[in-house]
Amino acid sequence: MKLKHIAFCVAALMPTMGAGAAQAQEEIIFGISAATGSLQEQTASEFARRVNEKLDGKAVVKVFDSSQLGKDKDMLQKIKLGTMHLTLPSSTMPDIAAEYAIFDLPFLVADREHLKKIDETLFKDVLVPAAEAQGYRPLAIWENGFRQITNNERPINTPEDLSGLKIRTPNSSWRVAMFKEYGANPTPMGFSEVFVALQTGVIDGQENPLTNIAAGKLNEVQEYLSLSGHVYSPAYPTVGLAAFEKLDPEIQTVLAETAQEVAGWARETGASKDDDLLKQLEESGMKVNKADRAAFVEASKPLYEKFATEVENGQAMIDQVLSLADGS
Repeated sequence: MKLKHIAFCVAALMPTMGAGAAQAQEEIIFGISAATGSLQEQTASEFARRVNEKLDGKAVVKVFDSSQLGKDKDMLQKIKLGTMHLTLPSSTMPDIAAEYAIFDLPFLVADREHLKKIDETLFKDVLVPAAEAQGYRPLAIWENGFRQITNNERPINTPEDLSGLKIRTPNSSWRVAMFKEYGANPTPMGFSEVFVALQTGVIDGQENPLTNIAAGKLNEVQEYLSLSGHVYSPAYPTVGLAAFEKLDPEIQTVLAETAQEVAGWARETGASKDDDLLKQLEESGMKVNKADRAAFVEASKPLYEKFATEVENGQAMIDQVLSLADGS
């Protein structure tokens, strides 16, 4: 286990041991569940490169991908306890604060320009305070991507084609509810378990952005790729509030500012890679089809009703996000 090789620096939490003692370099441990080569991993690495350059030896960000430090929920607990510093949750955030389920409403985000407007409005005023009330602070909205459906049984053109299929979802109650509405048998599990579960037939399919499908080599164990674009999933570089505030103020500032800087880089990189990833997956042997958007939109209406009734100010959030799509 690579965990045995991780050194956690505690210099920031201990008194100086003498005026002449050399100050140890602070290690900022950043754990993510996404695989090496995914957009999330590339973004985390770009973030680390920029932070390390700015801090110039005062501290160093170290990225551990592919669930080396645990599954998403494990890492969220660790940043809250202060045993690591940063993680990158995506679909698990609604279980921290219900407001984040706005991104689990199918077909709500029109495109990346629309996402940018949501970032500039809802993030600071609504999403950040909701997470802080639970002891977390997301520093930015990065990209995970538009999610597509893969499986080994048949092309998915309408929700009816999902009937009875065991579809892996993230550990998100909202994503489970979505695929139940579509007639599937949703099966939540961590991403690190998906390849083997598909390979052994424990599940029939899954849903993820193209970058995760490619990085996870899911094309090796999946025959059909159906372009549904049913959800745009952000990823949130997130710290535990109490542990973050114990860091040197300069380090806090650099982490927060750089996370915001990298958000634009992530969206641009994600947009530039979509066509290449689709071509790569198709050339690997996957059979690609475009799902019937109108049929999925119709089947998604109960999810909007659920959000409007179960989340405080839910309808107002929906209306605000939809209004931002004008001109996107």
